[in-house]
Amino acid sequence: MENKKLNFFQSIHFKIALVFALLLLITFQIVGAVFVQRVKSDNLKSFKQRVELSSYVDNLLTTSLSSSDTNRADAKIKEILEDVNNENISQVQVVDAKGNIRGDSDVSNRMLIGQKTANTDIKQALYTGQAYAKTTYSREDNKRYYISITPLYGTGGNVNTIIGVVYLKANLDSVYSSVNSVTVIFATAALFATAIGMILAIMISRTITQPIDEMKKQTERIARGDYSGHVRIYGNDELGQLALAVNNLSIRVKDAQESSESERRRLDSVLAHMSDGVIATDRAGRITIINEMACEALEIDDAEQVVGQSILDVLNLRDQYTIRDLLKNQDEITLDLSDVEHNQILNAYFSLIQRGEDGYLSGLVCVLHDITEQEKIDRERRQFVSNVSHELRTPLTSMRSYIEALNDGAWKDPEVAPSFLKVTQDETDRMIRMINDLLSLSRMDSGRVKLDLELVNLNELFNYILDRFEMMLNQENEQQHEQKNYTIKRDFTKRDLWVEIDTDKFIQVVDNIMNNAIKYSPDGGIITCRLLETHNHVILSITDQGLGIPKKDVNRIFDRFFRVDKARSRAQGGTGLGLAISKEVIELHHGRIWVDSVEGKGSTFYISLPYEEYEEDLWNEED
Repeated sequence: MENKKLNFFQSIHFKIALVFALLLLITFQIVGAVFVQRVKSDNLKSFKQRVELSSYVDNLLTTSLSSSDTNRADAKIKEILEDVNNENISQVQVVDAKGNIRGDSDVSNRMLIGQKTANTDIKQALYTGQAYAKTTYSREDNKRYYISITPLYGTGGNVNTIIGVVYLKANLDSVYSSVNSVTVIFATAALFATAIGMILAIMISRTITQPIDEMKKQTERIARGDYSGHVRIYGNDELGQLALAVNNLSIRVKDAQESSESERRRLDSVLAHMSDGVIATDRAGRITIINEMACEALEIDDAEQVVGQSILDVLNLRDQYTIRDLLKNQDEITLDLSDVEHNQILNAYFSLIQRGEDGYLSGLVCVLHDITEQEKIDRERRQFVSNVSHELRTPLTSMRSYIEALNDGAWKDPEVAPSFLKVTQDETDRMIRMINDLLSLSRMDSGRVKLDLELVNLNELFNYILDRFEMMLNQENEQQHEQKNYTIKRDFTKRDLWVEIDTDKFIQVVDNIMNNAIKYSPDGGIITCRLLETHNHVILSITDQGLGIPKKDVNRIFDRFFRVDKARSRAQGGTGLGLAISKEVIELHHGRIWVDSVEGKGSTFYISLPYEEYEEDLWNEED
C-alpha cells in the first residue's frame, strides 16, 4: 500500500495537480498580501481620521495655553480633555512650550501635571515644531497603539510661535482585529478554493495522464516483445497524435523485429549449413559468433567456450600476427593443424565488417575452408605423376641400354642377342600392362566403366579360381623341374551364396590378391582362403604367410604405385596398380576391401560384398 502511495506521489498525475495547487496558493498569497495590506492601510487611515481631535478642540487648547492664568488654564484644559469622547483614544496629554505637562485625559497620570515631560518624541516635536505620528507596540499590555503629536501655535502676533503640543495615544486593537478577521476569511477562502482546485486539477490531470499511462504500458509491452496491444485514442489533440504515433511505432517495431528475427534465423540457418567455418569478431578481435563447422574444424566442443576469446588465440596466430595486422591486410592464411593422428589444413580468409556509410570498422569475419582433401589430392597427383614417370623411365632406360648394345653389334652374337631381345620384350609387356592398368583406373575414375552384373554362386566361382591357381602352380613346377610347396587351404561355408557381381572383374581382383600371396609367400607356405556370410554381407578372405606389411604402410597399400618391397615387386613384373584397381572394382560393387597384417607373419586381405538371401526354390539349375 505504501509503495502504491509512493508511486502516486511520484507520478505525473500528482505532479500536475501539485503544480496547479501551488500556483493557486502562490496566487492567493500574492493577492492576499496585497489585499490585506490595502485593507490595513485603509483601516489605519480611517482610524487616524477618527481619532484626530477636531480643530475646535485644538483652538480651545491653544487659547488655554496662551492664557497667563495657569491655574485657570489648567482647569480649562482638564475640562476640554474630559469632553473628548472617543472610545479609540486611550490618552490625550497637553504639554506647553516649556515641556510642562498641563493636562492628561488619563486619570492615573494627573499627578504628573505641572511636571516636565520625559517623552523624547514630545521634546523633539517642541524643538522642531513638526507634527509626528507613529505606531508602537506596548509590551506591558501586548497592544499596538497609534501615537500622534500635534504642535499648537499661538494666535495673533504669535502665529509662528509654538506654545505647546497635543500628545494623543490611540488603541489599534480594533484596526488589527478587523484586519485579522479579513485575513482569516481570505485564508479560509483561499484554502477552500485551493482544495477545490486540487480536486479539479487531479480530475483534469487524469485526462492527460491516463493516455500517457496507457502509452507507457504499451511501450513496456513493446520492450518485452509484445506488440499485440494498442493505445486508445481519446481525441485529435497532441496526446491523440502521440497515441497514434505510438500505435504506428508498435506496428513498425513489430515488422522490424519480425524482419530482424527472420534475417537472424536465415543467417543462423546459413551459418549452420555452410560447409565452411565462419568466425565473427568485434573490433578488438574477440569472437562474437562461431558456427558449427568452425567448431568441428578447430576441434572445439562448445562454442560458448570460445565466445569472448581472441581469434588470435583460437587460431593459434598470436606469435605471427596481431589484430592490427589482420585489419590492415586481409590476405588468406594457411593453418596447418595436422598432428600424428590426422591431417587438418585450413585456409583462413579474413574480411572487414564496416558499419554504415562512415566506414567505421566494427570487426572481422574469418571464413575457414578445409583444404585437407584438396592438398591430399594435389599431393597424390604429384606423387602419381612422379611414380608414373619413374615406372616408365625404368623400363625405357633398360630397353634403351639393351637396344644400344644390340645396335653396337650384340645382335650378331647368337648367345647374347636372344636374351637381350627377351629382356626388351618383357619390359615392353610390363609397360603395356602398366598403361592398360592406368587406362582402367582412368575409366573407373571417370565413371565410364559399366558392370556386367549377373547372379553368381560365389562358392563355385571361388573354387574355380583356386583350382586354376593350383593347376598353374603344378604346371610351373613341372616346366621348371622345381618343387615349390604352396598349399591352398579352403575354408568355405557349406551354404551356397548367390551374389550379383561382374564375374570377369571379380576374378581379376581375386587373381591379383592370389598372385601377391604366392609372390610374397615363402616356400612351403600355406595360403588360406575363407568364405563366410554375415547378416547382410559375404566376406571373402585370403591369408598368406609372407613378409607382411609394416604398420605404417597398411593404410597406403591400396594407393597407386605403392609397393612395400619395391625391388622385389618390380623384379617380378608388378606395376603397383593391382591393389588400387582391386579397390576400385570392389567399391563399384558397393563392397569394401581391407587388409590386416603383421610384419614378418603374413597378411590377410578381406573382401566384403552386399548379400541378400534368395529362396532356393526360385532357382533350379536343371530348369
